[in-house]
Amino acid sequence: MKYGILLEMLFDLLEKRTVTAQAFADKFEISVRTVYRYVDELSFVLPIQVMRGRNGGICISDSYKLPKGFMTKEEYESAIEALEVMYSQLPESRFLDAKRKLSSQLKSETRDLAHSGELGTILIDGGTWGDSALFSEKMRLFEECIKERIVLEIEYHSRGGEKTLRKIEPHVLVFKQNVWYAYSFCHLKREFRLFRLGRVHSAMKTDERFFKRPFEREDIPLNFWTDETQAIEARFEVADEAFADVQDWLGGENLYEANGKWQASVRLPDGEGLVLKILSMGAGVKVLYPESLKQRVKETAKAIAKQY
Repeated sequence: MKYGILLEMLFDLLEKRTVTAQAFADKFEISVRTVYRYVDELSFVLPIQVMRGRNGGICISDSYKLPKGFMTKEEYESAIEALEVMYSQLPESRFLDAKRKLSSQLKSETRDLAHSGELGTILIDGGTWGDSALFSEKMRLFEECIKERIVLEIEYHSRGGEKTLRKIEPHVLVFKQNVWYAYSFCHLKREFRLFRLGRVHSAMKTDERFFKRPFEREDIPLNFWTDETQAIEARFEVADEAFADVQDWLGGENLYEANGKWQASVRLPDGEGLVLKILSMGAGVKVLYPESLKQRVKETAKAIAKQY
């Protein structure tokens, strides 16, 4: 009984996105306190939160859908057929509602969710290593709100793990250094900010609309250089197996042959991510200069090795 209610609560949230606790209590003939206990259990695995206020309720992120492959195509078809038989014997609307929800999910899984954006001169795979379908759905939600000028309410996780609820006006999606950002006006900070999509835990459309605020491309903080004091002149030795990756990273114009091996000399921003970027190339990249950078890479590699 309990798990049946949990599943039906999930389907209701997927269809309506926001449902009041009293509505759930009336539907399943349980107490509001029990509803919130069930919501706590669902929130462990789903992006569900409770919103207070006049238009509040129990909400699920607009970007969330059932995981692709939740059921096989044959299982969906069998479940839909069974619901049709049940409705013919007992014509209650709940069977039609369940059939509609399952049919909608089956149709969504037949679409290719791997790519985000319209097909034109550029095709971008917006997926992540973890779950490309869910990330692409999040991107679609941001794209829709940018086009329709809809204010989003997001739960955002900062680098330190702090969670904040924010209302943002998304203006443009930005792809930089293999990371997706949404350049948005933040109601909390009252200024434009770059929000990493990977740190957006949940996102829900509001009833608010916004007018596009004027900005120039130069206003978007795309340059990873902060000031000249944080720049470093570096030289690397590049193995053949890492050549293509280093081309993507530093640009082919900075690679040259020296003593029968590939090398790269380039001025780089000496931020916290430089050492990690070098290590991501594995044994294919060796720091030749400066000695201080070489030592930092060595010490970080030792610290990583100690964990294993």
